[in-house]
This record gives sequence, C-alpha cells and structure tokens, in this order.
Amino acid sequence: MSKIKICYIGGGSRNWAWVLMQDLAFEKDIGGTIELYDLKHEDAVTNEIIGNNLMSRFNKGRWKFHANPSLADALSGSDFVIISILPGDFEEMTVDVHTPEKYGIYQSVGDTTGAGGNIRALRAIPHFRQIAREIKKYSPDAWVINYTNPMSICTRALYKEFSDIKAFGCCHEVFHTQKLLVSVLEEAELSQPGIIKRSDIKVNVIGINHFTWIDEAGWNDIDILPYYKKYADKYAGTGSKKQTVNSDADEDEIERNKYFNSRDRVKIDLFRRYGLIAAAGDRHLAEFCPPSWYLSSPEMAESWGFALTPVSWRIKDREKLKQKAIAYRGGSLEMTPIESGEEGIKIIKALLGFGDLTTNVNLPNKGQLIDLPLESIVETNACFSLNNIEPVCTKNIPVDILALLNHHVLSQEGIIEAVFENDMEKAFRVFSHDYAVQRLPLYDARTLFNEMCSLTGIQGLWSNTNYMELLRRLDD
Repeated sequence: MSKIKICYIGGGSRNWAWVLMQDLAFEKDIGGTIELYDLKHEDAVTNEIIGNNLMSRFNKGRWKFHANPSLADALSGSDFVIISILPGDFEEMTVDVHTPEKYGIYQSVGDTTGAGGNIRALRAIPHFRQIAREIKKYSPDAWVINYTNPMSICTRALYKEFSDIKAFGCCHEVFHTQKLLVSVLEEAELSQPGIIKRSDIKVNVIGINHFTWIDEAGWNDIDILPYYKKYADKYAGTGSKKQTVNSDADEDEIERNKYFNSRDRVKIDLFRRYGLIAAAGDRHLAEFCPPSWYLSSPEMAESWGFALTPVSWRIKDREKLKQKAIAYRGGSLEMTPIESGEEGIKIIKALLGFGDLTTNVNLPNKGQLIDLPLESIVETNACFSLNNIEPVCTKNIPVDILALLNHHVLSQEGIIEAVFENDMEKAFRVFSHDYAVQRLPLYDARTLFNEMCSLTGIQGLWSNTNYMELLRRLDD
C-alpha cells in the first residue's frame, strides 16, 4: 500500500474535509498522513479526532489525521496539498452578497463573479499569494488541489506568485450536468433507471469555472445532444422534473433544496439559444449573464426556477454543523461514511500511477482553449497519469459564447493585476465593468465599491506603503 503525506490548508473545514475523510474510509490502495492546518486550530483538532475515529472504524487506520499548528511543518515533505478556505468569514460574505442589494443588484451565490465575487477575490488573492510562497519554500514539488472560490482567480494567483507550482482547481458542477444527461437518456427510454452511472457519460468541457459548456456528450456510441434538444424543448417552460424533495423530508432538507437546487430552466434556455450545453448549475450560470436575462430581482430568479441563497442560511447551517462536530468529537454521534462521487481521491491515485483518469479540471491555458488568453485559468478535460496532467485541446469556441466568456476572463485577469500591482483604481475599474454594476451611475458604483471594501477590511490597505501590512495581517 502506497504511503503519502497530504497537507490540508483549511483543515478545520466541516464541508470538504468531511467529504475527504468519508471518501478515504473506502480507499484501500493508498494510506498515509493528513496534516490538518487551520487558522482556527481547535477546529483542526476536532477534525483530527473525527477523522481518526472514522479511519479506525472503517479503514483499519490506514490514514492518520494530525492537526498541525505550523503551516511550514504541515507542508514540509507533502506529496499533495489541498486548499479549501473561506476568505474572511460569513460576515464578509454577507457584505459580498447583500450590500449590492441596496442598489438593486441581486446575486444567487456571490462568490465567483459579479460585485460579490470581485470583492471576495480582493480578499482571497493575498491569502493565495502567501500560500503559494509557503508551498514554494516547503513543498515545491507537491501537487496542489484547490477547492476555494473564486476558483479561477485563486488558482491563477497561485501560478502568478509561484510559476512552477503544480496546481489545479476541482469543481463538481459538471458532474451534476452529467447526472442530468443520465435523466435525458432514461426519459428517451434508451436505458432503464439506475443502469447508467454519471461517470458513464463522456463529455467535452470548455469554458471557465462555473461558466462551463459541453460541446460533445455521449454514452457508448450514442450522441446525447439530439436527445438533450428534445428534452430542452419539452421542459423549456417548466424546467427539469428532476428537482424534487422527498415526501418525508424535514424542514432543513426542504430549505436546503430551495436554496441550492434548481429546475435547470437557465441551463435549458442557454442551450436553446446557443446550441451547446451550459454545464454549471443555474445559480452560477445566471450570475455570468446580464442580470436582465435571469436575475434582475428575486422574483425573476424564482420564475426561472432557482432562488437567491441568503448568507443567513449559511450562518444557521454553520451553527448546526458546529454542534454536529462537537457530537462527533465527543462520541455521542458517529459519522457514517457515504461516498461523495467527488474525484479528488481518484485524481490523487492517477497522479500516483494507479491508472489514468480523464476529467474536467481548472488549469492555466496553454492552448487547450486557443480562443481565450494564454495563462488564464480555463476549465477543460485533462488526462491524469503518473505524475502528469495533460490538458485536452478543444475545438474553437463559438464566437457568440466566446463573447460572454471573454468578458469574465478579462475581468478575472484585471482583478489579479490590480492586487499584484497594488492598484485600487484598477480594481474599481474592473468592478465597474461587471454586467450588473454597469447599470449604476458611476458615482453609485464607486460608492458601492468603497462601502464593500471598507466593510470587509480592504479599504485603506492597498497603498504601496502598507500593502505588506495586509499580508502580515492575513498571516497572523
């Protein structure tokens, strides 16, 4: 059995860290140590206890979790580094999502693009610059898996700070679209329910994170696109019938379904307009389009079959997860592992030589999407093999879709440049170019920008004389 060391930055997570430890409970080929590093060290200690208890019960202790208060020590000698952090806290995210509402700007997620995504990026980039410097110093040859949003910008910051880093971003949005395509085949009576797995659907992915598109989709020798067209025409007005809640669902499940699921009407509408399958969830897709299409108001979003996710719900859910973590740690509740369907472990195994894997991933553009700027972070398929990632080159992007993509890619590059150049004015200019912010008078746009920066601790920290103070604060 192969023994490896993984450094988990954000190791106190009650989301991705719990997903990882549950998936590891089923893993028999590899084992080793997972160093959990978190600014909230006690949360990492809790996950150490939870993880080790889970491994002892389900995986014969093949994995050892250790909460490490030293990032340098956690990184040293690591074969893999996983990053899943929250830039700031939900207090800052409340500003990202809800402050723009005073100006008639509504966001269904607010962590990747738009006013909220841009301000979140301004907070996240210094964190990722520092992480990249630490990786360069202590584990320069490690493979780095990023789960943090805004994924494209965070991953780009890693490369811009440390050009030789071996980093990539993983996102499960395309997986949900593959599941939808399974439903399409079942509705067309090409398969009985439960026969086709999500991974059986082969797709070619193009675009950027949370604004991905599929131009080829197949199962065995069947081209799925003609069947998807019939499905889209049928459900254009009502949306997909797949988003249902069990009749015995409790209040929490009903509320989660309301805020995180959709009826795929945005996805279907984009397909009928552009001819390619929009491959992210409606909540993300809507934010990448002009707000007049799907997101000019909460009522409009609801009419399209999705809802705005309030940060108050996330805060309430966090408190429930804290109580669950206490119960897991104390032993009054035991975690029962459920395989997530995520591909993080499969990717790690492929890089270790346990068979090749092709999946969608976020990487610097080396020509796999020739229509988009080189070095920008793009999402396409890539082939993982022993100590190697090879992006899959794609066909040209249709020019009408390219026009939408370029708007966001250039904005992402602009935010990156603004932080690296310590240029708040450039940051504001990029912010003002956002589709929703463009609707505001310039004075209101600047007022909103200044307010959001001030409320999240960014304002006044970007001059050449005190930028390093910001980095020091983030390191504390």
